[in-house]
Amino acid sequence: MELQAFQSRRVVTPEGIRPAAILVEGETIQAVVSPDQLPRHADTRDFGGAAILPGLVDSHVHINDPGRAEWEGFDTATRAAAAGGYTFLVDMPLNCLPATTAVAALEVKRAAAQGRCRIDWAAWGGVVQDNQGDIEALAAAGVPGFKCFLIHPGIDGFTMVTEQQLRAALPAVARTGLPLLVHAELPGPIDAATENLANADWRRYSTYLQSRPEEAELAAIRLLLSLCREYGFRLHIVHLSASAALQELKIARSQGLAVSVETCPHYLHLTSETIEDGATVCKCAPPIRSRENRERLWQGLKDGVIDLLVTDHSPCQPAMKRLDEGDFRTAWGGISNLSVALPVMWTEASSRGFTLSDLARWMAEAPARLAGCQTRKGRIAPGFDADFVVFDPEDEFVVTEERLHYRHPLSPYMGETLRGLVQATYLRGKPVFLEGEFPGKPAGREFRATHPTSAK
Repeated sequence: MELQAFQSRRVVTPEGIRPAAILVEGETIQAVVSPDQLPRHADTRDFGGAAILPGLVDSHVHINDPGRAEWEGFDTATRAAAAGGYTFLVDMPLNCLPATTAVAALEVKRAAAQGRCRIDWAAWGGVVQDNQGDIEALAAAGVPGFKCFLIHPGIDGFTMVTEQQLRAALPAVARTGLPLLVHAELPGPIDAATENLANADWRRYSTYLQSRPEEAELAAIRLLLSLCREYGFRLHIVHLSASAALQELKIARSQGLAVSVETCPHYLHLTSETIEDGATVCKCAPPIRSRENRERLWQGLKDGVIDLLVTDHSPCQPAMKRLDEGDFRTAWGGISNLSVALPVMWTEASSRGFTLSDLARWMAEAPARLAGCQTRKGRIAPGFDADFVVFDPEDEFVVTEERLHYRHPLSPYMGETLRGLVQATYLRGKPVFLEGEFPGKPAGREFRATHPTSAK
């Protein structure tokens, strides 16, 4: 079997950034050696000063396939992800038809993905109001965990859960040992705020921001922490936007609760002060908050309260964004960003003194751990899949439609100059994105989690 070597003066390993050569045999990393130990017979690619990071892992994407592939599909989502340096995605269960709330629906998804994925993938299962009996079967079928909403998700067919319904599901979730990912907003504070805005101008971003107050997140997180103590399940808070919750999360972690936290590039880059009225391309839920809030989220990352960064790539057809009328009340809430998340994050992180090692930890290693694939994905180390991204941290580019690669090229970053350019992405030692092209046929595979429930 041919020995490949991928060399750079900046290889991002778990031990730090150093000049190294990654030795790959077949699909697996065999060793990471210093340049003077490079075997002469190796087929070597030397990337010079461009950095080599582990292939990124995104544990929060909405692929919408099957059933809504006109929003996004496996082919376009994984293409865009490859262009962004990702080698592994985990699909959320709600925007596909049928929603992934039972094993039969999971099998339909698997059939839809066949032969269409340029990178590896997995699928979360869903927890809804009436599927408590399906939870352990989904675990046995290989999902790495579950997702639920404490508020209407904006789409029919995937129901939110009340506290009572969540309590009915939690014993089964706890038995699987898998994480429960929760959209942490409660409807009470949002309903009250929206009622007070009945006559407000919904073209104004400030109106939308007022309609999703921080208290909705805070109340939901307090409830979830209480339930976590009571039932002993693994809790994961998705897309945290309210920095006011950080202190309570920090205390919960210090008390030994099994809770992890993510946030997203849009919360760490955009601010409410800079979003123009009518700019519904920036609508997401929870909303993008103030500049001060953004800086506190960055502090939460620095302090380790926030564990990982994910895109929450949530595409739709352009008409659903209500771009012409700019109505934040009726526009779809979701931001598409798979192809540019890494440079968005590097643009911000590098200006704050963070390093490529920080990005690798937040965008590869930690999400791989959440998704249960941490022994194969997320690190440049012997025994791991030969997944990595070649990234020039000094290069700059302007965001244009041609750089987005997902189905509908909408982006709140359009026209921005970002720092850091993805030159190539390798999946198990083979290029899936190289110099703006997508070589070869789709070769992505599904990852199926194994755990005590599925081993019975």
